[in-house]
Amino acid sequence: MAKKRPQSKAGKQQLKDGEIPVVGAREPCPCGSGRRYKACHGRAAAQAVTELVQRPFEGLSGECDWIALRELVPAATVELALKGGLPEGVPSVTLATVLPMAWPALRRDDGSVLLALQNDTSSGDLSRDLADTLQRALEAEPGTPVAARRVSADGPRLQDVLDPSAPFEPVVHSGFEFWVPDAENATPEVSASLERANAAAIPTTLLSGVDAAYWCETPEKNHLRWVMPHPEEQLLDALARLHAAGASSLGEGTRLVGSFRAHGLMVPVWDLPSAMGAEECEKPAAKFAEQLAEALASDAPLTGEERRARGGLTNRQVTLS
Repeated sequence: MAKKRPQSKAGKQQLKDGEIPVVGAREPCPCGSGRRYKACHGRAAAQAVTELVQRPFEGLSGECDWIALRELVPAATVELALKGGLPEGVPSVTLATVLPMAWPALRRDDGSVLLALQNDTSSGDLSRDLADTLQRALEAEPGTPVAARRVSADGPRLQDVLDPSAPFEPVVHSGFEFWVPDAENATPEVSASLERANAAAIPTTLLSGVDAAYWCETPEKNHLRWVMPHPEEQLLDALARLHAAGASSLGEGTRLVGSFRAHGLMVPVWDLPSAMGAEECEKPAAKFAEQLAEALASDAPLTGEERRARGGLTNRQVTLS
């Protein structure tokens, strides 16, 4: 007769599914099965964290600005409010586009927290990755950065951690001096990183008259990148109506050239003359917002010319995420 397989030791406690922690993929699974974590309870966890969440910022205050700061804006910060208030010893929590040395987060000497938005993440849910980094930063020792790590599939998301009633008000900076309270006394590594970042930053301004529209300056021409909250198909129809009617520009010398698709929303992009600054965009953008609202409200079938305009806009879409 074939030998029976040895039974697990009677005295070894078996963990319940809800108690199994996340460990390294090649480590023994904490459930006591004797298999590696990746072949046991890590299999479902790995699948869960790699599934792409199309709109990771949906439900957060300022979803469009979250996307802009993630994909379009070089240097910006936002003060964040947490559910239940700030923990003791944490005077503030600030979202930043990027941090020196590409740190995911930093607990400053005074206990305040900086959370970076533009870092690479380990899962398909950016919101869950950022929430995990934020929670670890709140518990880190003052004066230390927070490293990246693989997150648990059932961990909290930003929507669980942040106060949904608090406003999301980005402050766009010309450089990255906000990294350090005293830039003159920064370490050589941080100073070098600051110098490189400032040299690469594209001048950017947030318009004040409409939501989530960002003017930026490049050597040859300027641009307006406008993150919009409307469903993609509805927005494409509305833009096509305006384009066919000759009303899709922001004035003389400007042109709607296409759009980005980022984190589940569309970002129409206009080319602007080099002489057209952010202030000169304010009135045309406000007027366009009114025209767009009218076009969005229309449920009439697209005409042949509008369908051709829609096809052209669709062909000029670029997916960022």
